[in-house]
Amino acid sequence: MDVREKTKLVKRKCFDLGFSHVGISKSVFLEKEAKRLEVWLSNDFNGKMKYMENHFDKRTDPGKLVDGAKSVISILFNYHNPTKQLDTKAPKISQYAYGKDYHYVIKNKLKELQLFLTQKFGEINCRGFVDSAPVMDKVWAEKSGLGWIGKHSNLINKEVGSYFFIAELIVDIELEEDIPINDYCGTCTKCIDACPTEAIVKPYVVDGSKCISYLTIELKDQILPNEFKDKMDNWMFGCDICQDVCPWNRFASAHNEPQFNPHPDLLKLTKKEWNELSEETYQNLFRKSAVKRTKFSGLKRNITFLNST
Repeated sequence: MDVREKTKLVKRKCFDLGFSHVGISKSVFLEKEAKRLEVWLSNDFNGKMKYMENHFDKRTDPGKLVDGAKSVISILFNYHNPTKQLDTKAPKISQYAYGKDYHYVIKNKLKELQLFLTQKFGEINCRGFVDSAPVMDKVWAEKSGLGWIGKHSNLINKEVGSYFFIAELIVDIELEEDIPINDYCGTCTKCIDACPTEAIVKPYVVDGSKCISYLTIELKDQILPNEFKDKMDNWMFGCDICQDVCPWNRFASAHNEPQFNPHPDLLKLTKKEWNELSEETYQNLFRKSAVKRTKFSGLKRNITFLNST
């Protein structure tokens, strides 16, 4: 089987597994991105996400993660759910966290893909990643032609917008590379203008320590910083603002993954019910959910902070 046939086989399997887009790039050292990451870290834009400072060599060189790495397979999985919470005054949750934790869902699909490749190509070195390892997923997706990294630092695809998860499979087999596409943000600054905490300090650069997603999920302090009072736009977990205002998301369509559907009660809860949230209700609503990252205490902290503004 030649390189072209192998590539077609890989992509066909990805689509069979429910991924919406697949792109392939050559495994190389990310020299330009390494310099950008150094500058980003030197500005403390990672806030208290100290793990971003770890494994710098692995973040910039796939060969440090998979021996003999030759190709990076980047794949997109749609999570868009246009359904909003019924009570417009209720604290908000990012739509990516409506259903089952994407790590579980996509990792299982990656395991299927790895098994398939082993069956077809024999013993190979390969590892799958879903936002839980030192892999610069947006960079690899951009290199593989799946879109461009927008001014809000998210990957944008011309066909479906930006409401998708990115996963990778790094393999030691040679596959056909895809060609990167142009940046189509143009003069648009909607995401920059809309960010209530001014986390997008300049086009394509986000101060993570000011991002609402960071504040509500990554930051583990008992109390959120006072400087963000009246700036949280009622978000209790994550934030969708920069994506919601992006013109390219007019092309986004609803996902068709049942595991991403929310608990039947999730979108019905009123502001009063969220304020009175018990740990029992929390456990029932968010079983195997990404919201578990912030824990019950963290979610209550966020809700309390919103009420204090």
